Amino acid sequence: MTEKMKWTREPIISNISDELIEIVTEPHTDLWKRTYYHFHNDNAPVLQMETDEKYFSFIVKTNFTDSHHRFDQCGIVMYLDSENWLKASIEYENENFQHLGSVVTNHGYSDWATTSIPANVKTMWYRFSRREDDYRIECSYDGVNFTQMRVCHMWEGNGTIQFGIYACSPEESSFKAVFTDMKITECAWKAHDGQQPDEK
Repeated sequence: MTEKMKWTREPIISNISDELIEIVTEPHTDLWKRTYYHFHNDNAPVLQMETDEKYFSFIVKTNFTDSHHRFDQCGIVMYLDSENWLKASIEYENENFQHLGSVVTNHGYSDWATTSIPANVKTMWYRFSRREDDYRIECSYDGVNFTQMRVCHMWEGNGTIQFGIYACSPEESSFKAVFTDMKITECAWKAHDGQQPDEK
């Protein structure tokens, strides 16, 4: 799978093999657009593959044992361009807690949905699923039992997309992020079986 992946902003230090990917973050790298903070950060290293498949799931395990500074983060990403992307990760906050969350950026405006988890959590699995131009992000502590983090629509996410992994350190920090157990499966996000769609 790694042979299909290409860099958007390659980091100075990285290691890619069939079994794992390592990214050493550089200080002052991040992804964020406008909302609340009013700044534009678009310099995090992103490693992705491309597909036009409309229904699939992508799974990866992240290990961030080395993270130690506020906002250190690594996780999954779908980076279409600087104005349209999503990401999910754990952001280190302090020795007591971290933010498990996701950001969706449509047409240049980001949002951020989070929950607090203990700071001693140092690994997390993510599952990214696509159903046409709608997307679902899940997380798991064991790679078996996944919990939904978010369902979202991407306004520019209906055609060919790029998806994969990222890591960054928004402040004066650097750490090694390790990604393993990557795989693509049939879409684990099944069609909705409740209320019927509205008539078009």
